[in-house]
Parts: sequence; structure tokens; C-alpha cells
Amino acid sequence: MTEALRVFDREEILMVRVMAVGVFDLLHAGHLHYVEQAKTLGDELIVVVAHDDTVRKQKHEPVTNQDLRRRMVLGLKPVDDAIIGNPPTVPIFEILEVVKPDVIALGYDQKHSRDSIKKGLEDNGWGNVKVQRVEGLADDLDGTRKIIARIIELWSGETGGPYEED
Repeated sequence: MTEALRVFDREEILMVRVMAVGVFDLLHAGHLHYVEQAKTLGDELIVVVAHDDTVRKQKHEPVTNQDLRRRMVLGLKPVDDAIIGNPPTVPIFEILEVVKPDVIALGYDQKHSRDSIKKGLEDNGWGNVKVQRVEGLADDLDGTRKIIARIIELWSGETGGPYEED
């Protein structure tokens, strides 16, 4: 049998591992779109769900805890595995030792600069990792804050709010 026709063992096939990162609080269509887009960048998608302390430090008090957010993300069809990220006291690039990504997928609305992440990767010995920003969802309710604002708008000052009994 020629080398060109040789059948490779599963371990010999190069799989591209993609890492996506986010808070994933109040899971919505924008999150699903993000992981769908990230999955198209490789063969395996590992999602790092932000640690509760990181969410508190960078954004807000999480509505749902990290374990529930991880469980919800893991239930999304494109996701092969989901892990909880390190707390903010641990350097951000240490999670790469666990995930070992080939590609990092950035959400369209994530504030991270692609160039600064690439520089950080190079500075920390991960210069071979590609960084790709995925496209957004063309929907006006593609973010948690937008959804919360819409709910408040719908129920502000009216009867029939979310907790009113019949």
C-alpha cells in the first residue's frame, strides 16, 4: 500500500481544537450563535465559562452561578466540553494549559482586542494559536443586557408583571 493510501489511526488525525470564552449568564440566541460560529473553526469546541469571581470583577453579579452556566452551555449541541475558568487571581493564559487550543474564537461583541490577545499568546509561549473573531447575530435581542432592558420596558409600571398571580 502506498503512503498516500495509508489509513491513519484516530490518534494520527490532526484535530483542530477551538476554545470559546464567555460569561453565558441568561443563555440566549446570541450565545448559541457564538458557539455555532466557533464550532465551524475546527473539529472540537471547548467552552470556558467565566468563574463567578471573574464575572463579579469584570461585569456584574452573575444571575446564575458558574456551575449552572457551565451545565447550560454543555447542553448546547455545538459544544463538545465546557469547563469553568480560573478565578481572576490566576493569570488568564494559564487556562491554555488545560484546554490546549489551536484556535481561540472571540465573540463579535467581546471587548478583547485580537491583536492584544495574539501578543499575550506569543509572550506566554502560545504563538501558534490562531485568534479569530466570529460574526454576530443579526437580531436586536442578541445580548443579555438587551434582553433585560426589553423585559423591564415591557413590564415597567404595568400590572401583569412576571410575578403577578392570576
